[in-house]
Amino acid sequence: MSKIVTARYSSGKDDFEILVDADMAYEYVTGKRSDPLSVLEAEQVFKDAKKGERQSDEKIKKVFGTTDLAEVVSQILKKGNLPITTEQKAKMLEEKRKQIIEIIARNSIDPRTKAPATALRVENAMKEAKVSIDPFKSANDQIEDVVKKLSVILPIKFTNIKIEVVIPADSVNRCYNTLKQYGLKSEDWLSNGSLKAIVEFPAGMQNEFYDKLNKATQGRAETKILE
Repeated sequence: MSKIVTARYSSGKDDFEILVDADMAYEYVTGKRSDPLSVLEAEQVFKDAKKGERQSDEKIKKVFGTTDLAEVVSQILKKGNLPITTEQKAKMLEEKRKQIIEIIARNSIDPRTKAPATALRVENAMKEAKVSIDPFKSANDQIEDVVKKLSVILPIKFTNIKIEVVIPADSVNRCYNTLKQYGLKSEDWLSNGSLKAIVEFPAGMQNEFYDKLNKATQGRAETKILE
């Protein structure tokens, strides 16, 4: 049985309410469902859903900048109050925590060692710093605050790294897509058929890059970090 709940967004004295399927709405705010209209039980925006009183288009336009129902519903679900179960909130919190850890690990280094801040180090530092995560706020919007709290325990610097790579001639075909995937900036074909290339990508991804390159070339790729 589906559970119908009221999602609400308030602006000043005005309320904007929609009736939604609780499970489907949860899927939408966690990115598992793409169509905001599919969660609705009634294709209306109310000022009081219990009384069936519709909100005026004028106020909807003023607050949300549009009267397009899909956009308004999306904003209410993402910015407003959506009743969810304790279990759903716990899942959202864990998923958001993993997203934040991944973003930091993939894009940062420890400025003291220039080494990537691995996911495990970031996770442990977040636990030690007792970092709180907002399950309803996007991961990107929380990165700055999380990094500030981590800085005392784990210095973090967001930066790109530029690497010069020489790929043996017999491995170029296996490696070319990987080079493109990691930000191919230039390529120079050498007389022996080898490829000298420069790639640039978030510094935290360098171990992942080296692993793929070594696997494709049996460890014969030459690499040099460029300043």
